[in-house]
Formats: sequence, C-alpha cells, structure tokens
Amino acid sequence: MEETVAEFLRRTILKIPMYEMMTILKAWDFFPEEQLQTVNFRQRKEQLAVDLVLLCEKKSASLNDVALLDIIYTQAHRNHKVWDVFQMSEEPDDDVNLFDMEQFKSSFKKTLQRALRNVTVSFRNAEENAVWIRVAWGTQCSKPNQYKPTYVVYYPQTPYAFASLSTLKSTVPLLGQALKIASNHHQIMKMDLRSRHLDSLKAIVFKQYNQVFENHNSTKPLQERNLGQNRNVDPRLIHENTVEKERIQRITEETFGDYPQPQLEFAQYKLETKFKSDINRGILAEREEPLRCLVKFSSPHLLEALKSLAPAGIADAPLSPLLTCIPSKRKNYFKIRDK
Repeated sequence: MEETVAEFLRRTILKIPMYEMMTILKAWDFFPEEQLQTVNFRQRKEQLAVDLVLLCEKKSASLNDVALLDIIYTQAHRNHKVWDVFQMSEEPDDDVNLFDMEQFKSSFKKTLQRALRNVTVSFRNAEENAVWIRVAWGTQCSKPNQYKPTYVVYYPQTPYAFASLSTLKSTVPLLGQALKIASNHHQIMKMDLRSRHLDSLKAIVFKQYNQVFENHNSTKPLQERNLGQNRNVDPRLIHENTVEKERIQRITEETFGDYPQPQLEFAQYKLETKFKSDINRGILAEREEPLRCLVKFSSPHLLEALKSLAPAGIADAPLSPLLTCIPSKRKNYFKIRDK
C-alpha cells in the first residue's frame, strides 16, 4: 500500500467517532467479522488507526477501498456538508431508456477522465437505488487531492442530483457534463436551493414532505387542541380571541400543511429596485443605478420557525408568499426585481 494511501486511510479513520467505528467498519465490509473481533477498540483512537492501517496494508488496500470508507463516513454525516441541487432535462422527443447502473458509472468516469487526466472517481450504491459518487480532483500536472473531494448523490431515472461541491469552482462544469452525459440528459442547471439537510432537499424536489400526514384531520375545533378558555376573562373576549386563533390556525395549516416541514437553515432575498417618485425629486431620482439590498432569514429550522410566527402572535396571517413559497418553488435563493 502506497504511503499516500496509508495516510489517507489513517486520516479517514481518525474522523470517525469511536462510538460509530464498529458500525462503519462493518458497513465498509473490508475486514471479515472474525478479524474485527480481534481489534482492540478500547485503546486510544490514534493507536487504533495505526493498527487498522497495518491490517489494511496486509490486505493491500487500494485507493478506491479507502475512498469507499470515506463515502460511508460521509453518508453517516451527510448533514455536515452543504448540498446544492442540480436539475437536468431531456429533449421533448427523447425516447425513454432503461437505466443501467454499470453503464452510468462507466460513462460518468470516462467523461471526467477524458476532460481531466488526474481525477479519481468512486461509487457506492445506497438506499432507494441512489448512487453516491466521490470525485477527487487534480490538475493536468498534480495528483487528485483526496481531502477536498466532491460528493454527488444521484437518483436514477430522475432529473435531480445533489452535490457537495469542492472549493474549486472550475470543477462544476466538468461535473455537470459528466452527470448529463451519463444519465442521458441534454441540459443541466444548478437550482437556487441549498441546505445542509440532504434528506430535506430530496423531500422538496420530489415533493415528498407532505406524504406522512396527508390524511391528518385538521378540521378539529380549537377547543379539541388543548387551547382551552380562561374562566377569569370576559367571555366576549374569549370568544373573539378563539375565533381569531381558529382563523390563524386554519390559514397556517392551509399554507404550510399539518405535517413537519423540510429542514432548511436559511432563505436569501436579493432586491433590486429603482426610485420612482416624482414628488420632491431629489438625489435618488437622478440615480441611474438601481437600489440593491440583501435580506437573509436564518434559523436551525427555518420553515418550522416561519410556520410558528402567526400562531405565536409575532406576525399577521397569512405570511408573505415570498416566505411561504419556498417548498413549492423549490428554492431558497430569490432575486426580486422591478417588472
């Protein structure tokens, strides 16, 4: 085993939390079960990494073997990455072709290797027929950097792929070309949708977020939802407040649905407008350049936070469509310009 591969393996092992070590090594399936039983998992992680590297050297572990271990670790910690969504499209008269996973992998790899000599590509089939792809980029003169790879999750026979991109922006066109050719599409574009929560992005683009609770009965009166009356308050005020709360609850459920929201961390709005008033024309009226501003809403769970604003009395119902349309528009980056 080459020294660079051994170091890559050592650093990959050191990333894995001790409480997950056995689970991830079993999923890797590089060592037989009985061999794993001989490893001392109670020692310091640094020494454990040394022992595992020695075992891998005896089995002549390859670069692709270590890359597979890195994919498994990344799958378990997918929310540590920031994911972009890519959407592909076909020509209207294209015939429907049966998807061949091996052909997809071969085409993807060959497309990248034709464009860039120094690149390594690894694959792992995952749940729901998804394929995870790991691409380590080099240049025409330097070997691939295994520590800043791009990860791609593609769902066969769909127009969507999810990518955690490396720091090299020049790799994005190459990645898009490889995805487009391998999946038999003609166009590919990066959507205005990004999050750390890969499963939520998937739920948004595939419109799966409302399936779990779609049959939930949301017509119960407010009294049945434990919003009881306060006997010490004037009954007329209680009735008025109850009606208003029922109205807010109804509008909130009509807007967001009565199910958990996909998890996004932010929504960003870029506004571009021009000063139009003819009254008291001043310096702004003479301005040729439009006025620009950037507004960003952020929260650990933005859509649930927005959903709670009106019921909590923080905002009026209904909320602005610019805030509530995020799942239906499938975007959390918006550009607002004058018509």
